[in-house]
Formats: sequence, structure tokens, C-alpha cells
Amino acid sequence: MNENLKIALALIAFLALVAGLEAMAGYAFFHALEAEDQQRVLAILTSRAELLLELGVLRMAILGIAFGVAYQLYVKGPLTVAEGIRIMLKAHSGHRIEPAGPPEVRQLARAVNDLAEHSEGLARGLEAEIARATASLEEEKNRLAALMSELSQGVLVCNIEGRILLYNERARQVFGASANPRNGGSCALVGLGRSIFALVDRSLLTHALEGVQARLEKDQPDPNVQFVIGTRTGQLVRVQLAPVLTAGLPHAGQGAAIGGFVMTLENITRAFDLDTTRDMLLHSFTEGSRAALASIRAAVETLIHYPDCERAQHDCFIQIIDEETRKLSARLDRLTVDHADSLKTRWPLEEMLGLDVIATARRRIENRLGVPTHVEAADDSLWLRVDSYTLVQALASLAGRLRDGCGVGELCFHLARHGRIAELDLAWPGPALPQQALYDWEMAPMSAGGEDSPLTLRDVLERHGAEIVYMAGQNSQWSRFRFLLPMAKPVRHSHGISIRHGESRPEFYDFDLFHQAGQTPELDGLRLADLAFTVFDTETTGLDPAAGDEIIAIGAVRIVNNRLLRNETYEQLVDPRRPIASMSQTVHGISHDMLRGQPVIDEVLPQFYEYCADTVLVGHNAAFDLRFLQMKEARTGLRFTQPVLDTLLLSEVLHPNQESHALEAVAGRLGVTVVARHTALGDALVTGEIFLRMIPLLAAHGIHTLRDAREAAEKIHVKVEY
Repeated sequence: MNENLKIALALIAFLALVAGLEAMAGYAFFHALEAEDQQRVLAILTSRAELLLELGVLRMAILGIAFGVAYQLYVKGPLTVAEGIRIMLKAHSGHRIEPAGPPEVRQLARAVNDLAEHSEGLARGLEAEIARATASLEEEKNRLAALMSELSQGVLVCNIEGRILLYNERARQVFGASANPRNGGSCALVGLGRSIFALVDRSLLTHALEGVQARLEKDQPDPNVQFVIGTRTGQLVRVQLAPVLTAGLPHAGQGAAIGGFVMTLENITRAFDLDTTRDMLLHSFTEGSRAALASIRAAVETLIHYPDCERAQHDCFIQIIDEETRKLSARLDRLTVDHADSLKTRWPLEEMLGLDVIATARRRIENRLGVPTHVEAADDSLWLRVDSYTLVQALASLAGRLRDGCGVGELCFHLARHGRIAELDLAWPGPALPQQALYDWEMAPMSAGGEDSPLTLRDVLERHGAEIVYMAGQNSQWSRFRFLLPMAKPVRHSHGISIRHGESRPEFYDFDLFHQAGQTPELDGLRLADLAFTVFDTETTGLDPAAGDEIIAIGAVRIVNNRLLRNETYEQLVDPRRPIASMSQTVHGISHDMLRGQPVIDEVLPQFYEYCADTVLVGHNAAFDLRFLQMKEARTGLRFTQPVLDTLLLSEVLHPNQESHALEAVAGRLGVTVVARHTALGDALVTGEIFLRMIPLLAAHGIHTLRDAREAAEKIHVKVEY
């Protein structure tokens, strides 16, 4: 019931009670008088009726004011203090009560604040002790996170129900995760608490787990299984699955049960394509050569067995041999070229220190060619993006040609920075080379120390987006080949992770989920602490979707296992294809230029829908945002039918005596720092923090399950003034 309505009803009841008591007292007094006195009283009352009515109204007004003051002091004041105490105990220990009510209650509020200060001091000391005690555990966690981020393979750890407990960024890349809908990515299908069955066919994974269980029952030393899957983006991934056994059973033969599993992922698409291409080339060459070899053999055998055949027949057989050998030679040349093309992309371009490239090239040249080398000068801070295998082959091939063709017996390396280009020099003392020699060496297949390659130096340069320059020495001084190579930034394995709010390392693991109950369609009966939530917010061109206003930004963050997953957020600008109201632009600061080239809502909503799958939606004034989503149901065919909780309504449930339930006001009460206000992701993060702090407050009010929260919010029918 509305608080003002409750006060009005209480005031009416109070005034009615006072009026009733006065009427009863007057009636008793009147009947106690003599008849003559009763007549005089009635005459006085009749002559002074108007004055008496005014005095009665004035008296009732004074009583009403007195009642209101008493209510504020002795009812609302203590209730406000009680709400402050609950916030202090359940959500925000740093909250302090604003003294309200009569002097005695104000003194009590000050005493509670003093007690809170003392308790907070004790808590800080306890936290310091806990921090020191858990320092070693945190160090181990950081080592785990560092190890996971450096692994070249994707890793997923799941519980037996298929919920993801741990993953690394490589796993996201393997499954083609992308935050940009235009990339065809899946937003964040790999995420804590998400189902692995959205990525891997359930029957295939179940079959693999059955195979693991069978091997465990037979006490086989290696229970792991391996299989290949296809991703949504058409990639082939080799999966190796290993079981996580339940604790307390040291030996598989004693009936160990599977509590979860670890999947290592390797993208084999490139290797598969290369193997297929090689097999096709080999098959084409063998099948195409079979007939030619048969013709040659028949012609040769005929010439051997019939040496005295006529001249015309003899010449005919010789012509057959000549034509078929030419065809074989041409087919072999095509095979070599095709094989060289496949080799160009066999080794990926990787970021590598220039000094490491030089060290590798020096070892190969000295070991295979026997030519001594040294480094004249090298910038040890230069990083290159190179295919180290083919680049070192190119350097070794040039060294071999210099040794064999020019008698060079000594080589020198030099590495320097020139703007955004790295200059890698291979220098030697001696006479200048003719320009034609460099051209011939560029176009000829590389060879060094008995290792031949179908690639040319020009192929390697094109692969790297590089160039080579020949610089002739003067007066028999040093001559050099200078490779002009693009530089790379010395940042390794970042993979586009954005770390927010000062976090030192992304949290990609949550082993508590091993004990998380499986999610079922019967969400209403589950405790709030056991559910997964998507907290979201939108920014729009205006406030009226029915009049054509559109979404221009969506931001969201997931809550899993009572943790806000700041590194699994969703954020996307949207081109509304309509003007932005000036008042709205003043609020959120999003301009038309910022939206130019962004995807439209029809492209964004399927990605956001997938991000929200299997979760409960949470928003502040969520009805506003949902209305914009519902307006697109007919066009996109997507319906957001998940349960929804509104922190605005829950705030009214928890704190009905507070003046404001705006996002900033609620955040201030619960000790949540407001950052990036009026950005979709910023507001979603703040709302997520608020909701997490509301959960224990709701429990203190007897609201434990999703059904409890929904029913409590449905009873709130107030209009909140912002």
C-alpha cells in the first residue's frame, strides 16, 4: 500500500477516534444536566454554531498536524533507522545512519554509528589477517591464470552437468567468440556457468564420457579420449577429453566417479586443409603420371625388343617418349608450384624479438654452411612479426650463395630501427655483386646446406610484406643485403582482453561451480544465490518506443555464482537509422558520428539474445528497456521470455521509507561507486553491484527464492519520482 495512503487512513482513524470520544463525553455531560440547563446549553450552541464549527475544524487541523509530527518522529524515524541498520549489517558496513525520530531514537542512532565504527575497525584488522593468510593462495591463483593465458591450446574445464568452470582466451578464439555481430561471432558462448552443449553436440560428448567411464572401470592407465568437432564458423577442432575424478577415491579401479572433465582444444583446420591439399596433389600427380609412364614404358620396351623396326616406327616411339616426358616434367613443375603455395602459409606469422631471429639464423648458417658470423650492432628492443622458419631459410640461402658463388668466408648481422620499419642487414666483406645476381637469387628456389625449398626469396618477402635492398660497399668495404621488415609491438597473447576497473588479471575460473546445482526450467523454486543473471541496460534515441524511438546502445554483464563477471561483458552501439533527440543526447552523450557504421538492431538482437540465454534478466526500471526489446519481437522473431527482476522495485521492497529509488540514490545507500553513468555498460555494472548487495538484504526480509522476489516486486505499485 502507498505510504501516503497509509498515513491518510491512520489520520482519519485517529481523528474519528478523537471525535467519537469527544462526542461520548459531550453526550454524557449533556444528560447529566437539569432540563432547564439543557435548554440554555442548546440555545448557546444554536446561536454559536458557526463559531463552534470553525473551532472544531481548527482543533482537528491542530490534531492532524500533531499526528503528522508524531508519526514522523515516533514511527517513520525509527523505521528509517531500522532500514539503515539492516543496510549496515547486510549490504554496506560503511553505511552510517542519519539520526531521525525523537531525541532518544537519535541518541540510539548515534550509538549504533559508534558501534559500527568500532566493528569496522575490528573488521579491517580481521581482513588484514585474512589477506595475509590467503596471500599464498592468491599467488597460486595468479600463477594458474598466467599459465592459462600463455597456453597455446584452448582449455575448458566443466562439471559433470556441462557447466563451464574454467577457460582461457585461446578457447574463446577456437570457438570464434566475437563481441562484434558483424564478425559472425557468438558474443561470448564460452563463459563461466554457460553450458558446453551450446558448443559441442550433446550426444557426441556423452558418448566420449561413456568411453572414459568404461576405461576407468577397466582400470586402464590412460582413460582420455580424443575426437574432432566442427564449430559454427566452419573450423575443425581436435578435442582431447580427460576426466576430473571425485575426491576421496585414490584409485580408478575402486569405482572412481567422474565429477567433471577437462577439454584441450586445437584448431586443426589449417593442418587439415594442408594435408588435404597435399593428398590431392599427390593423388593428381600419381594418377596423371600413370598413363604417361605406361606409354613411355611400352615405347621403351618396343625399342628394346625390336631394334630393327622401321625408321618411321622408331621415330614414332621416340616422339612418344619425348612428349610423355615433357608432360611429366610440366606436371611436376605445376606440382612444385602448388606445393610452394601451400608452404607459404604453413608457418604462421608470430611476434618475435629481432635478436632471436638473428640468433636462429646464425646457428643455422654456422652449423650447416660452416661460415662464421657475428653481430655488429642490434637493437635489443625490436620486435618483428615474422614467419621465423622461412625468414631464416632465406638468410641461410643467401649465405650459401655468397659462400659458393663469391667465396665469402665471413658474415655480419645488423639490426636497427628506422621509423616504423626494422632494418635487418646481412653484410660481408668483398667486392660488389652484379645487380642481375640479386634478381636471379630472388627468383630461384631457396637452397642451403642440403636443405631445398620450392619457395623463392621473393615468396618470403611477399609473405612478410617486406622488401630487400642490395647496398654495394665502396673500396672493398662491407656490402650488404638489407631486409626492410614491419615491426610489431612487444605485447604477447593479449587477445583483445579488456581489463576494467584496475583489475590486475582477468578472472576466467570459478571452481565453486563444481558444486553448483544444475539449472532447470523450474527456476522459481531456486534460491537467488544459485541463479545466473544477465544485468542489462540500454540507451535510446528518446523515451517513446511506440513513437519510433530506437535503441542505440546495449550493455550487459553476467552474474554467476554470486560473482559479477566483468570480463564477460556485452557492449554494442547500434545504428538507429533515425535522429537522436537532443535531450537524450545530452544525457548519454552518444552522437550520430559515433553510430555511423555500427550494426542495426536486427543484427545486434540475435547476439544479445544468445548472450542472455539460460539466465534471469535484471535491470533498473527494467520495464522501460524491455518495452524497446518487445517492440522488435515481430520483426526479429526473438522473444525475451526469461524471468525479470527490477532493482528499482526491489529497492522499494527493501527501503519503503527512503526518499528516492533512483540508481544513484540506491548505489549511495549500498556503498556502490557509480562509474560511467548513462552509458549502457556502465549502468549495467552499477546495477549488477547493487543487485548483489540486495540479495542478503532480501534474505533478511524472508525473500530467498526467485518466486519470493518476483511476488514481492509485483506487490509494489508506486510511482517513483526521479
